[in-house]
Parts: sequence; structure tokens; C-alpha cells
Amino acid sequence: MQSLSRFITKYYKIIATIWCTLFIAFAFFAIQLPGQLQGDGFKVDGDHQAVMDELTEDFGIPAESIFVVFDGVSDKDIKMTLQKIEQLDDVVSIQSPLDVAKLHKKDVSYAVLNFDNTVDDMSIIVTDIRDKIADKKGVAITGGSVISSDINTASQKDLANAEAIGLPIAILVLLLAFGSVVASILPIAIGVVTVVSAFGILSMLSGQFELSIFVLNIIPMLGLALSIDFALLFINRYREERLHSTVEQAVQTTIQTAGRSIIFSAFCVMIGLGAMIVIQVEIFHNIALGGTIAVFLAVVASLTLLPASILLLGDRLNKWTIIRVKPSSVTRWHSFATFVMKRPITVVIISLIILGIGIIPVKDMKLTIPQMDALPTSYDARTSFEKLQKEFNLGKNSTVYLLAERQNGWDSKTGLEDLHKLQEKLQKDSLVRDVKTIFTESKIDQVNDWENRMQLPEVAKQLNPLKEMFIRGDKLFIPITIEAKGTSTEAQDWVRKWSKKDLGIDFKLGGEAKFNQEIFDEISDKIIVALSIIIISTFFILMLAFRSILIPIKAILMNIIGLSSAFGILVYIFQYGHFGIEAGSIVLIIPVITFCLVFGLSMDYEVFLISRIQEEYEKGMSNTRATIDGLTSTSKIITSAALIMIVITGAFAFTDVMPVKQIGVGIAIAIAIDATIIRLMLVPSLMKLLGDWNWWMPFQKKKNK
Repeated sequence: MQSLSRFITKYYKIIATIWCTLFIAFAFFAIQLPGQLQGDGFKVDGDHQAVMDELTEDFGIPAESIFVVFDGVSDKDIKMTLQKIEQLDDVVSIQSPLDVAKLHKKDVSYAVLNFDNTVDDMSIIVTDIRDKIADKKGVAITGGSVISSDINTASQKDLANAEAIGLPIAILVLLLAFGSVVASILPIAIGVVTVVSAFGILSMLSGQFELSIFVLNIIPMLGLALSIDFALLFINRYREERLHSTVEQAVQTTIQTAGRSIIFSAFCVMIGLGAMIVIQVEIFHNIALGGTIAVFLAVVASLTLLPASILLLGDRLNKWTIIRVKPSSVTRWHSFATFVMKRPITVVIISLIILGIGIIPVKDMKLTIPQMDALPTSYDARTSFEKLQKEFNLGKNSTVYLLAERQNGWDSKTGLEDLHKLQEKLQKDSLVRDVKTIFTESKIDQVNDWENRMQLPEVAKQLNPLKEMFIRGDKLFIPITIEAKGTSTEAQDWVRKWSKKDLGIDFKLGGEAKFNQEIFDEISDKIIVALSIIIISTFFILMLAFRSILIPIKAILMNIIGLSSAFGILVYIFQYGHFGIEAGSIVLIIPVITFCLVFGLSMDYEVFLISRIQEEYEKGMSNTRATIDGLTSTSKIITSAALIMIVITGAFAFTDVMPVKQIGVGIAIAIAIDATIIRLMLVPSLMKLLGDWNWWMPFQKKKNK
């Protein structure tokens, strides 16, 4: 760190120039990122995707569909609208309500636009269709790709709204911490450089990876919060050093001291991000990639651009001081620390009771994959889809696609018998409402009857198109309608059960229920591995850092308790429906992302607090005295850093996209609990109760006090 500090102070002008150049270049690519984001990231390589790809390729099943919803529109206008849309090159086929009676009911009807897998970017198609219907009253479009496109648009608005709310409050918090306008704005500037640079790099990588629309919110949330936190820690230490040394010496000392804490904190966050990679769901890989880039840039900017900026500013860092930071706050924190240490048992009991109350709602947590309800009700894509659900019971049942393969094909008598047996097995299942095969659609019940009719040329000519709908070479396609929503646990259990059945043939299942089942199973199967990586890595890092067994165990247990309480509060707000939020469910990824991110972030506060306690303890102070002094000296910076994090992430509570809202609120609540109840009350109380045993390490002599 000494060599790095000397290098930075020697070449700070060149470093600042390089950053300015890079920022301009990254900004050029960053503005292109929103147009390169596709889908919600809920994608896993499994049977569902393989089945849907094969059905599109071999059986002509549409890869994508868009619904055009007509409300109170005449037949003439419906026809004219569909004729306009038909002019688009990418539309493969259209099911019109004028031709299909079941697509029309009362004043509401809908058409289905089908697309094959040659379309690279459905968002462009969505825009083109909307241009075609822009002047049509009572006409709107909806469907998966339309909802994804609207979530992208809403996410961009949410980002602007969150920044408009969070950044001014963050500046105010920094102003209260530093007193100077220049010192308060500098961390914000570092955060902006970090986020824009991260966006630029992601934009350049977008050709190699499919990026989820949610990175547009999560990366700024993480990048801004960490950059500002790191800058807060750096500037605070620099000001302490500047009191008794030159600007250059103060910067060098700060890099060597605060710089180590920044690197350690970033490493802990990266462990949490890296652990998500083991879960083979696209959105976790997106967040791990984007988050790691943002954290890395936050560290590099904090250790290069920030000190270079301070050296350029010199004592102008304190320019426009409008608030005098009073030293009396130290006395207040000392009084608080003394109060906690005098009543450790009472504080521990009260803290655990509060956290326990927060944990209670966790038992009712209901996790779902975000659907159209991720969008606010102001978007036509959501209201139109809800209209279809209400009028046509769309989504009440779900379709499962069975794709089977038989080495000798299905045209032989034994092949047809295998098909008939498979059909009968499916029809006997109590949850199955309908099964479509060549037998059910031709009204021919027996294999022999089918074979006999196929011997007649005229009949065979009529049956062959039907056969090709379900049989192509060695492959067999059977659509199965089950009486359960594709998002329901019942539907997931059904496909899970049938996927494991031995039907005497090679087969795979696809469809919404299978898609949801694969996502849930992948997360539930890998979450223990991901959490184990985080917990075990954190334990050994803290053990080596503090040469203690109990301190890392305490830190891990406290984090788990605090996060559990945060999840309970999240359930209380979003699932029970409080504080003006409509009752719903928790997005499946929220607990995973919150745990992985906050577990690493909270280590920042843990290390900062325990390091100062250890520093005083090793000077010869008693464990109690060292804890009081450590708590007194770090409480203000921990509180300020946590408040910045809460403000930046909590600002997303005022956004419209539900998953983003839940992530922001979840992280803000978890950080608030960690920085107050955990870090300022439980940790020091337990430090007092355990005494010198805090510093026990096997094969290390216990210190006598």
C-alpha cells in the first residue's frame, strides 16, 4: 500500500486525466445500455427451454406471441388494425377474433400475433406494433415481450426518480458529516463516475451476455451506495490526518489505512456476489457480473480518482463550509457506549426481542416469479392482460408440452400403441383437463382403427396434416392442459412428479409450469451452496483478521438474525399489505440477492468497529474500555455510512417496478437493522459479556487483564 500511495501522490494529475478520458468514453457506451437489455433474467438452461426450442424448430409452435386487445372496437376497425400489423415482416401468423369465436366475448376480443425464433429483439417489434395502433382507441397490446419492454421503460424512469430522491438526501447527510459543500459533493461525483463507467463496460459486454433489464436499477443502487460509503470513510480519515501533516502525507497515510478497509469491504461484497454464480439462473449471473464490475470500479475510483481529486483540491476540499461539525457528538456517543456496556444483558434481551418480533412473519413468506404484476397499473400491458384474465379466464389453466422421442418413430403399430398408452396415463391423472393427440383430435379411439383408415388414400390425405401437427419423424408432441395456474405450487408439483416418471420412452416437459418449477428447484438446490460459500469464507477471513474464533461466529449469527428480521418486515409490508402497498407476494430473487449483498456490506461495519476495538485492546486497555472507545470513535462514521446506504437504496421504495421496489426496501431495512440494533447494541453488549474470551484463538495465549 505504501508503494501505491507514493505512486498516486506522484502522478495524481495523470491519474485524474486518465479517469476523465475513460469517463467520457464509458459515458458514450453507457447511454446505449438500456436498448441492449432484454428480458427479466429469469432464464435457466433446462428441459423447458430445450422443449420450446424444438417445438418452434420442428413443429412450428410460435417462439413468441403478442396479444392485441380490442375493447369496444367494431369488426371493421379490428380488420383494419390487423391488416396494418400484418404488414410487419416479422409476424408469422395472426389469429383473429373475426375468424376464431373463442377470441371474442361481449365487447372484448383479442388477436394473437405469432413470431418465430428469427426475431433478435422483440422490443423493436413491440415499438413497431404500437406505432401501427397509436391512433386506435380501445386497442392495446400485451404479452410477455410487451411486459418486458414496459418494465425496461419503467426501470429507466425509476432510476431517474430514485436518483432525484436519493442523491439530494445523500448530499445532506454528507453535509452533516463534513460540513463543507465541496467535501459533500465529491463522494457523489465519485459515485456517478463509478456507475456510468460500470454501465459503459456492461454495454460493451452486452454482445457476449444477455443482460436483464433489472441491472439498470441494481447496479446504480450498489455502485452509488458503495462509492459514497468508501469516499465517506476515506475523506473522514484524510481530515484526521490533515490536522497534523501535509496534504500529500495525509493522502498517503489515508490510502495505507482507510484504503485497506475499503479493499477488505469490497472483497466481502464480492464474495456475496460471487456466491450467486453457483445458481444457474441468468439474473443472478447478471447481478454477479454487473455488481462485481461496479464494486471493482468503486474501489479503484476510491483509491485513485478520489485521492487525485483531493490532491488537486488541497484545502479547498473544505471550501464553502456551512455547518461546523461539533466535537460534542463524540461525548454523546461515549455516553451511549457507556450506557450499553453497563447493561449488556438487558440490551441483549431487548434487542433479541425486537429482532424476534420482526422474524415472525417469515413463516408466511410466499415467493413468486415476477409476472405482469411487476408493472404498475398505469401501463396498458398490465391492465390489458388483467382484462383477458377476467373475460377469458386466461391463465386459469396452464398448458404443459410433452416432447417424446422414439428411436423407431411413431408410425408403426407398436409406436402408436405406446402413444395410446401414454395418452391414457395422462388422462387418468386427476389434474389433467385435456390431452391432445392424433387420437383425440381425429375422434379415433383405437390404434387398429387408425391404421385401417390410413390405408385408405382419401382418408389418409385428410389425416396426414393432423398427424404432422403432433408427429414429426421420431418426435412426438402432446399439449396437456392441467387445471392449475402455471405459477402455482400445484402445477410445479405436477410437472416435477411427471418429469420423474418412467414412461418407457425418452421425454421432456415444457411450458410455464415447467419453467417455474426449474427456476424454483435451481434456486432451492443451490442456495445452501451459495450461503455456505459466503458464511465459510467470511468466517475464515474474520478469524484471520482478528485472530479470534468467537468474533466471526458472533458476526455470522448476528447477520443471519438481522437479515431474518429484515425479511419478516419485508413480508409484513409487501405480502400482508401495509404502508399503502397492495398485498401480494415476495419476488423469488429478493431473499437471495438481499442476503448475498447485505451479508458482505454489513461486514464493512463489523470490521470497522471491531478493528478499532482490537486496536485499543492491543494497546493494553481492558476489553470493556477498548469496546467503549472503539464504539465511541466509530459510531458516527458507521451511522453516516449506513444512512447513506439506506438513503440510496431506500429511494427505490418510491419506484413503480415491484421487484426493484422490494430489493431497495429490503436492503435499506437490513442495513438499518445491522447498523443500529446489531452493530451498536448487540455486538458491544456481547463483547462485554464475553470479555477476554472474545480474543480467544487455539494455540494462542490468552491475554491477562
